[in-house]
Amino acid sequence: MILYHYWRSSSSWRVRWALEIKKQKYKSVTVDLLNGEVEREPHLSRNPLGYVPVLEVDGKYLIESVSILEWLEEKIPQPSFFPKDGIERAHVRSLVEIINADIQPIQNLTTLDKYSEDPEKRKEWMQYFMRRGFIGYEKLIKGRSGIFSHGDNITAADILLIPQVYNAYRNELDMSEFPLIDEIYKRALETAACKASHPDIFKPS
Repeated sequence: MILYHYWRSSSSWRVRWALEIKKQKYKSVTVDLLNGEVEREPHLSRNPLGYVPVLEVDGKYLIESVSILEWLEEKIPQPSFFPKDGIERAHVRSLVEIINADIQPIQNLTTLDKYSEDPEKRKEWMQYFMRRGFIGYEKLIKGRSGIFSHGDNITAADILLIPQVYNAYRNELDMSEFPLIDEIYKRALETAACKASHPDIFKPS
């Protein structure tokens, strides 16, 4: 497998982490989000939307991080990204979508570039939508969280959440408002698979 990704992309981190959890070896290929590389060939042949990550498997390209996580879950069922109970699986998927649909797309560079070139306006924009999403996430995990977002095992919810919290810290969002999320973030960072997939490992020297 070949993973085309960018070191600080939260969606890329999701897939790197998922591959580590499933113990899948892959070749790492960096695609720079900042110099326009994603908007040129050959990357547009991998993903016509020009996004990362892209996972190449047997010459075929898989795009969209959540779809890649679902494919990995089907290919390698254990350890699972989801609880066994159907209602609880749906709950974890709802947590995934809070990050995947409600927070992260609004912070894509394409969206930010369209919104404003002013760094402070961009930061306020990102803080607003992260805070809004985290308020809901924090309420939904009360009573169901354990060490992580759902019980004591890493689930797909955590794989989406932790990269987003990393971005929240980068953008100076006050995380003291979300003590459960912040505790989960700090615990997750100490896990071996998370450490091995962390942006700092892939940051250009």
